[in-house]
Amino acid sequence: MEIRILAPTGALGAGFDADAFRRGVAARPDVIACDAGSTDSGPAALGSGTPKLSAQAVTRDLRLLLTARHELGVPLIIGSCGTSGRDVGVDWVAGLARTIAAEENLHFKLGLIYSDQSADRLQNLYDADRIRPLANAPEIDRDLFARSHTVAMMGVEPLQEALRSGCDVILAGRASDTALFAALPHLKGADPGLTWHLAKTIECGAACAIPPSANGLLATLRDDHFDVTTLATGSRLTPRSVAAHTLYENADPFHIAEPSGTLDTTDATYEAIDEQTVRVRGAHYIPADGYTNKLEGAELVGYQTVIFGGVRDRVVIDALPKLLPMAKQYFDAKITDVFRGSVDPADVDIDYRLYGAGAVLAGSEPGPLTPRELGVLITITAPDRETAHAIATFVAHASSHLPIPEYDGLVSTLAYPYSPPEMDRGALYRFTLNHVATSVTPTELFRTTTEEL
Repeated sequence: MEIRILAPTGALGAGFDADAFRRGVAARPDVIACDAGSTDSGPAALGSGTPKLSAQAVTRDLRLLLTARHELGVPLIIGSCGTSGRDVGVDWVAGLARTIAAEENLHFKLGLIYSDQSADRLQNLYDADRIRPLANAPEIDRDLFARSHTVAMMGVEPLQEALRSGCDVILAGRASDTALFAALPHLKGADPGLTWHLAKTIECGAACAIPPSANGLLATLRDDHFDVTTLATGSRLTPRSVAAHTLYENADPFHIAEPSGTLDTTDATYEAIDEQTVRVRGAHYIPADGYTNKLEGAELVGYQTVIFGGVRDRVVIDALPKLLPMAKQYFDAKITDVFRGSVDPADVDIDYRLYGAGAVLAGSEPGPLTPRELGVLITITAPDRETAHAIATFVAHASSHLPIPEYDGLVSTLAYPYSPPEMDRGALYRFTLNHVATSVTPTELFRTTTEEL
């Protein structure tokens, strides 16, 4: 058995090298698969339904994939459409695909797999004690599902159903990244350990190459091993770089959970064939006692306006840690006064982050820092956009003239690079779930439609 899988990029719209992609196409892969989403960038895409990458960027990549699929006559599988995998994301990418098909005179059977979960379905699962928390999951109640947006993460089975039905192009909602690459090999009876390990290795395209990039990889699966080959000129693979990818997004590089079981790479070996190719053997797959689908949810929690300023004055820099708590107390009183009690200061958060003085570690910096200058990011979070902006106007004004005990008279404490300094960042979302739905069949949480283009 030999199955060739082309992973053109780690994210649809990231902009892979066209020449590298053509080299992968020239190898005559049996399937092209590509991830289009993630929760890596936070909850906004899921909460709002807005894709992270632009329509122009996604269209550019999608056009290359669709024309190559047409040339090869093989399936194209794209998962987590629209970044979050929401139904609106699937429909958005499908609309782009229809436009490209018309422009390029392409003909194919299109399968759309949806992963949105209704509040009623989730409440029924909750009432039946079929929603289980993962590590560090937030506390939830059944009312949560009515105010948040939730998707389920599919495994290979919904994708395989679409392949069996003859779909040439599959645009899926939220999907396990690895499932996109494992679906066809599983249909063909390939070894599950090798299949899932291959899928894990190429899920992010050339992220495991040296140097990492948005370009692609070609994987060739055989009976007792798989080869992974980098495609971009000037890139290479090493056993270490390939093995290291099992650490990406995993606390345990040897045991990686999937909806149907666990990939065990404990006995895996990695062998350099040449500078571009690494051969991998030895992984095993341990089926789970019951099937689960991960649930991801996000909800709107407020609106933010941000202000960015800088300071290069040693006296001001040293005074800020003491002044900022006092400023926050002042702003609480100011909110009550300005809004005449209609806005509760407890519903407003005014956050200062001092970049250069430990902002990234947020109080956990192992040693003292003595920067010559600071970047100061002020974030105002309130229940609505208008309130956040209104509060930001007096926060910006007061923050530029904080009272410095060492100076007499009025001084400027922050310099703002923009006028006006207040910038409306927009809606703020938070993740609501880190859970799995249990005792489910592999396809019951998903819906599939097909059409001929």
